[in-house]
Amino acid sequence: MGPREQYATIPSTQDRAIELARAGAHEGTCVVARTQSAGRGRIDHTWESPPGGLYLSLIARAPEVHRSLVSLAVGAGLRGAISGRFGVRASLKWPNDLLVPTPGGAPRKLSGILIDEVPSPTLGRAEVAGIGVNVSLDREQLSAPLRGATVSLGDFMDPPPPLEEVEEAVVDAALRSIRELDTEAGAQAALARCRAILYGVGRRAWVDGVPTGIIQGIGEDGELFVSQGSAQFAIRAGDLRVEEP
Repeated sequence: MGPREQYATIPSTQDRAIELARAGAHEGTCVVARTQSAGRGRIDHTWESPPGGLYLSLIARAPEVHRSLVSLAVGAGLRGAISGRFGVRASLKWPNDLLVPTPGGAPRKLSGILIDEVPSPTLGRAEVAGIGVNVSLDREQLSAPLRGATVSLGDFMDPPPPLEEVEEAVVDAALRSIRELDTEAGAQAALARCRAILYGVGRRAWVDGVPTGIIQGIGEDGELFVSQGSAQFAIRAGDLRVEEP
């Protein structure tokens, strides 16, 4: 691990880490907060950040190639760390969420990832990985739409793990996952992990609210392949919704 800033509350760990990366922060620099007042998700979504979650942003050197795989690779690495250390098995929802199956219902979100790439005087290009993990949330502190859509590690462990232990696992997994993309063998291994845990294969997908097709898998550049009849299409960005059984 590198230098670490911790806050009781901050508008956004991601915005602070981007500022540090542009100012020349070294790889492994991490910004952690117990709450955020303006947490960010993908596509201008907000990230509600009440007490009981891990909210951090990590700076890493951008890989020379395979940069389009960073979000997926971090997600798969994070899933492996959480499963191995805490015994909670999740699936990877393209391109950046970890979902835990719920018997008889839709899966619930355990973790989300946001990747920003910025110029860095020390690293050339820096990946800023914003990661949120629900550890011991009181769901009553979330807005009504999210209360039934989230899950915490504490739902599976009594007592829930300390935030510091989860942070250690997350930072180690994220750094290793990004560094792995510097080699072709590492990128192929990351892709294999992503494909093995991809959520929604064989189900209908909507992207940005538009019916898109049946989810088939992940391509070499991290794109999501969907099919319509005999035709297959690549989705490279957008807000994905998967039809639930």
